[in-house]
Amino acid sequence: MKVLHISSGDKFIVPFVQLVKDNFKFDEHHFLISEGIAADKVMRAKNIFVSDSSLSSKLKRLLLTLINMHRAERVIIHGLFDKKLIYLLFLCPWLLKKCYWFIWGGDLYTFQSEFKTLKWKFNEFIKSTVIKQIGNLVTYVKGDIEIAKTVYSARGKHHECLMYTSNLYSELKILNNAENTIHIQVGNSADPSNNHLEVFEKLKPFANENIQVHVPLSYGNSKNAEKVIAEGTKLFGEKFNPMTELLPFDDYLLFLSKVDIAFFNHNRQQAMGNIITLLGLGKKVYMREDTSHWELFDSIGVDIFSVKKFGGLDKEQMISNQRKIRQYFSKSNYLSQLESILN
Repeated sequence: MKVLHISSGDKFIVPFVQLVKDNFKFDEHHFLISEGIAADKVMRAKNIFVSDSSLSSKLKRLLLTLINMHRAERVIIHGLFDKKLIYLLFLCPWLLKKCYWFIWGGDLYTFQSEFKTLKWKFNEFIKSTVIKQIGNLVTYVKGDIEIAKTVYSARGKHHECLMYTSNLYSELKILNNAENTIHIQVGNSADPSNNHLEVFEKLKPFANENIQVHVPLSYGNSKNAEKVIAEGTKLFGEKFNPMTELLPFDDYLLFLSKVDIAFFNHNRQQAMGNIITLLGLGKKVYMREDTSHWELFDSIGVDIFSVKKFGGLDKEQMISNQRKIRQYFSKSNYLSQLESILN
């Protein structure tokens, strides 16, 4: 094999595998995929191994990982979350030069953990040793590269790449809002990093206006989801829409097309697929200024707004944003970036 891909069965990997099949020499790629919310949707082929929850399957995947990392010319790590993989790389440092870490965000920001136990410190030491020596860092968020260098002393080569199809501009028809309701999206998941309740407090003065507050909660922290639903229902009543079921991709895009204003109050790089699509539709997006993805959009001249400075519910259309998003987050740009990594 030429390229080995190691990933969880996340929703991002399903269209990525299809894209590789459609645009590259598929038989040169091998995929080792673990359990995840979309693992059952990954296509089945002789060069794709998807492990299940059984011990034998997990052990087989671990063995295949060790063997195939040595055989492959390049190793693509789709998110550095798997502790077993991190330990394998720590024990086989000679493999790190040919590894390409597709930085997801959550895998980079573990240093922000509030629970820094002795076990956490040991795992973080192992991880930092791996990141320091990994040969290639892949992301389109330059601020994340700076964090990797500052926090983990990373010295790998930066490859600018949009990474997944969810980060591409989508040409969508904007739904006609006949009832003049202002549709507001808050966050993208049930993860506490969305800081939903802070946004709810900012929206509270507008609870009697013609609004609908939509909150995607289909994955993440279930206990936090319960807290968000309770508070959202209390503040907004029937105007609150907790989205607890994972929608098919096309249906989710349809939902985004009717959003007028969106709040992504994350304290780290997250929800890029949502943000890119909404900006490409000319929607108004609020984010935190102290994040690496704020820096990205600012660097390419895209107008975004600070959550801290929110003061009203005007549905300003950002026409210039659409042009800039369409150009940078295009499929042609993405395929060109991927080709330099995979070939």
